[in-house]
Amino acid sequence: MLKSRRKAVTVAAAACLALLAPAGVSAAQQAPPGAASDEEAIYTVPHTDSGSRTEIHRTGAEVLAVSGDTATVQATRAQAEQLRAKGLRLDERTTVAEALAKRNGATKGSARDFPPGDAQYHNYDEMNAELDGIVKNHPDIAAKSSIGKSFEGRDIPVLKISRNVQQDENEPEVLFDCNQHAREHLTTEMCLHIAKRFTDGYPNDPTVKDAVDHREIWIIPSVNPDGSSYDIETGQYRGWRKNRQDTGTDLNRNWGYKWGCCGGASNDPNAEDYRGPGAFSAPETSALRDFINSRVVGGKQQIKANIDFHTYSELVLWPFGWTQDPVTDGMSQAEHDRFERVGKEMAGTNGYTPEQSSALYVTDGDILDWEWAQHKILAYTFEMYPKDSGGLDGFYPPGNVIDRETARNDKAVDILLREAGA
Repeated sequence: MLKSRRKAVTVAAAACLALLAPAGVSAAQQAPPGAASDEEAIYTVPHTDSGSRTEIHRTGAEVLAVSGDTATVQATRAQAEQLRAKGLRLDERTTVAEALAKRNGATKGSARDFPPGDAQYHNYDEMNAELDGIVKNHPDIAAKSSIGKSFEGRDIPVLKISRNVQQDENEPEVLFDCNQHAREHLTTEMCLHIAKRFTDGYPNDPTVKDAVDHREIWIIPSVNPDGSSYDIETGQYRGWRKNRQDTGTDLNRNWGYKWGCCGGASNDPNAEDYRGPGAFSAPETSALRDFINSRVVGGKQQIKANIDFHTYSELVLWPFGWTQDPVTDGMSQAEHDRFERVGKEMAGTNGYTPEQSSALYVTDGDILDWEWAQHKILAYTFEMYPKDSGGLDGFYPPGNVIDRETARNDKAVDILLREAGA
């Protein structure tokens, strides 16, 4: 995760220099003047809990993943020392530049495309072509439109799947959205997998047919097309998380409910979890908000359930993120118990760990909390594969795992579709 556009260039340059440097000369030694002083590194931090992980975020460092009580953290040298002063043990694994250089390898891909070896992933144009192909092959049950424009003017496509797709029927609706965070490309593949499964499988799969006949399914494969495109713009991964608005806004900290309330997002424009200057200041989040609001028909929200896909750590998360209390204002015991019951049932099918969102660390301004507080949508975040990689490479699993790791969530998706009608 890169703290600003300036640092993105610095790290990318350092990564390239690491490939060109003579043996025995480090990227830090070859980096541009001043780069080493704020160079970021990846650390392993054992014996953490929700409270300590929240403290890690509040220094400006970032928890990349959690496995058991061990967190993988990205931090500057100064942030690392600040955390050590708080009594945490940080074991350095690698610098960010070295991690990206190792994952990218020496060969670049084509401009605006994935690195060599990861051709199975869909870039923005390929994603749209895939959606167009689905509509062409299944015009009776699939229709493509746009929820709005990104900061750089790209359409944010949405696919609707339903038996009578051109009609707005009185059926429970379910939303699957992916790629709020730019570098989490596996999530786009997850949404495309759902789209293919519920169209190609319609004639012969009774579970798919029942869902398409009795639900309206909405799929948004990339909420953050600018950031996703920027992450692979050079033909190598950049480690980019945010959108491309100024220094970037973390879209999943820009939602309006409890925005900026509780130390669960940063007000520093250079921070990875920068919440933006105001709630819904990012055009991508405001577009998705407007789409969800538009599904209020006759005074009732038609979207009953949602999965917001992220990577990584293999988790099933439910609201709230802004508080560690399971029962609080806006969440009754019965409501919490339903979230927990369904979350555990889904996790039982894919092997993920189920927990309240704040058990990972406190966040505010995220989509789950807003959807539930505003519309009572049964909303979950799935943190996908891998469970733990030890660093940035967890955001970039090889393309040959896509089929396995997307199909891994089929039964969980079916459970949520069922629960939407409850």
